[in-house]
Amino acid sequence: MNEERKRVNPFFEPYGTPHDTVPFDRIRLEDFEEAFLEGIRRDNEQIEKTINNPEPPTFDNTIINTEEDEGYYDLLSRVSTVFFNLLSAETNDEMDALAQKMQPLLTQHANDVRLNPRLFERVRRVHLHHRRLTPEEKMLLNNCYDGFVRSGALLDEAGKARLRQLTEEASMLSLQFSQNLLKENKAFTLDITDESLLDGLPETAREAAAMAAKEQDKQGWVFTLDMPSYSPFMTYSTQRELRRQMYMARNTVCTHDNTENNLEICKRLVNLRREIAQLLGYKTYADYVLKRRMASNTRGVYRLLNDLIDAYKPAAVKEREELKRFAHTKDMEPWDVSFYTHKLQMKKYNIDAEMLRPYFELSQVIKGVFGLANRLYGITFKENKDIPVYHPDVKAYEVFDKDGSFLAVFYADFHPRKGKQGGAWMTEFQGQCIDRKGENVRPHVSVVMNLTKPTEEKPALLTLSEVETFLHEFGHSLHGMFANTRFESLSGTNVWWDFVELPSQFMENYAVEKEFLRTFAFHYKTGEPLPDELIRRILRSRNFMAATACMRQVSFGLLDMAYYTQRDAFDDDIIAFEKQAWKKAILGRQLPDTCMTVQFSHIMAGGYAAGYYSYKWAEVLDADAFAVFKRHGIFDRATAQRFRDEILSKGGTEHPMELYKRFKGGEPTIDALLKRNGIKR
Repeated sequence: MNEERKRVNPFFEPYGTPHDTVPFDRIRLEDFEEAFLEGIRRDNEQIEKTINNPEPPTFDNTIINTEEDEGYYDLLSRVSTVFFNLLSAETNDEMDALAQKMQPLLTQHANDVRLNPRLFERVRRVHLHHRRLTPEEKMLLNNCYDGFVRSGALLDEAGKARLRQLTEEASMLSLQFSQNLLKENKAFTLDITDESLLDGLPETAREAAAMAAKEQDKQGWVFTLDMPSYSPFMTYSTQRELRRQMYMARNTVCTHDNTENNLEICKRLVNLRREIAQLLGYKTYADYVLKRRMASNTRGVYRLLNDLIDAYKPAAVKEREELKRFAHTKDMEPWDVSFYTHKLQMKKYNIDAEMLRPYFELSQVIKGVFGLANRLYGITFKENKDIPVYHPDVKAYEVFDKDGSFLAVFYADFHPRKGKQGGAWMTEFQGQCIDRKGENVRPHVSVVMNLTKPTEEKPALLTLSEVETFLHEFGHSLHGMFANTRFESLSGTNVWWDFVELPSQFMENYAVEKEFLRTFAFHYKTGEPLPDELIRRILRSRNFMAATACMRQVSFGLLDMAYYTQRDAFDDDIIAFEKQAWKKAILGRQLPDTCMTVQFSHIMAGGYAAGYYSYKWAEVLDADAFAVFKRHGIFDRATAQRFRDEILSKGGTEHPMELYKRFKGGEPTIDALLKRNGIKR
């Protein structure tokens, strides 16, 4: 009898899948740890080869990987990408435990690389004596050298030892922050068995809650803190006490006296990052971060935030007063705001999310978004069910360029579920690059969202806001799919942090354009197009509460900067500090027990520390850029091609302002944003 062939870890051999996509169906939990450890071993082996190379250091033998073994790939990058993407989109207790086990080893390894004096000496010599490099090679070299320096390569041994301690602790705490937040958000449910308590809720919300109850083997209706459940409840429910319960549940997560409390974790993360920055010679963590941002320094960030406050706050105050008058109250509670905002919108414009839902059936929205990409750039999407996916909800597509050549793989993961973080994001399972053989390795990009789920009675019917979310993340994916650079670390979304949101926020502009809506917004039952009258109301209501929304984003930016401009040890009470930090942009009453910081993943665990202002920074850019399209036609192929050539395909190969000026013909101004929001005529 022949022995059964010994199983090989899928990460250790060619995937053998369409476009070398990840074989999710063959990967087991135990494969990750084995691949992580082997990846670290291979990394160390390659570093030893590099630092022991008797040849003088050059760009080729030091900066880029010169491994010539057939079929070589970066195993550590391969397994890390898959594992941490799944940790956000499809985790479980076993994955969480493995993350806790592997994170210290991975951080230690990263420190071993960046703090290796012999390796840095070779990098330093190349940086000092390089000759005849292309602009992209120079950018990679400068990034590599700066990466070593910003990771502590110039520190003495005591400094390096301290940096290791700080970075390893920060890495673990960021992971713990995210795991706590996911557990707290998923733990809460509002269970209703009395149908009278559903008063005011639209049919879609009731059906979704009934399905959630059925999935949990409960009677009645279940509402959760996932946005497709939470948002309609806060907007439509007439049960003020239940709205209060939902609001307080969402806004006090990770503040309770249990193992998921994030208050001390946040405080410690702020101090760790401050100490890391100061160890590296900066006054604050914001100073450290902003050295490689378009804003340049804290003055640039505060100038933007204060300019926005000056321009928008008077209008926001007026919006708030109008809302209070409409609600006949002077003391509006936070759980009343969405409820009365919706009623005021109905009174002024006779428009709301539920009126539009029947016209935004998900499969049609997908066609519309893909069709927009085709109209602008000529690319096409074809679902390929032979490409493995990590969950049945996920769809995988092949993307083809206008000449018919293969461009990318695109994964779309639309709906909330138990093991999935909240929010929406774009990521990659494979980045674009030119390999040693000169082949253009095309990217595998993924968008992960938490959009309204289908029910037993209806398909997935989205709100206009959810359509905008899809467009936003799709904009990020276009940045990834159009990447056309030599080096993966410079491709796609690997750009300065306050530039990365331009392509995403740019795409949101199309959500209210009649010509775009006409391509996909059809009633899911009758097939009738979205009526002109509804489109007119959408446009009329476009700037409803726009100033209030701006102040909300500015408040988050102020909070972020308040934490990361700390020069001394931070030991304030997080909740009290938060309320003071963003006070300048807050319009309503602040409740004593609520806290945003402990759930603010962007700045605690998501890479936006000292960078949340980027959303408003990029909003200035996207309004300015879309104004160019408005002048030439929102579907103008020539303008779109310039946007692709000068911005989307270039990644981080040049300074972002140079890329933007080449597209626009000059630097951006805030005027287009003020006009779009109705602040300036």
